[in-house]
Amino acid sequence: MAEIIKSFKDLRVWKQAYVLVLSVYEATKEFPKDELYGMTSQMRRSSISVVSNIAEGYARRGSVEYARFLTIAYSSLAELETQILLSKDLKFVNEEYFNRLMRLKDETGGMLYKLIQKLAV
Repeated sequence: MAEIIKSFKDLRVWKQAYVLVLSVYEATKEFPKDELYGMTSQMRRSSISVVSNIAEGYARRGSVEYARFLTIAYSSLAELETQILLSKDLKFVNEEYFNRLMRLKDETGGMLYKLIQKLAV
């Protein structure tokens, strides 16, 4: 039986992106204090952009606009990936956090990509 979608909060991709945001916040709590306005802030903003654009696009109701917002979310996800890689190389996160963030990013990206493709048809 198909899931009933009443709001953006019912979307699996939104739920996945939401978990990603929470994980980014948890990981960045341990970043150096001098990165508060640098990497910490940037990673948090990128992850929030992903989940927020999914929600905003859904609220637009038109498939063309929805796909445009999902594409913005996908782009923010690419930005976040770069920041996750940097945070590992700068040793701001350990291997466990790095792997968790990358897994969540990959899963969210896959869901976004499929939804964008579905809307493009």
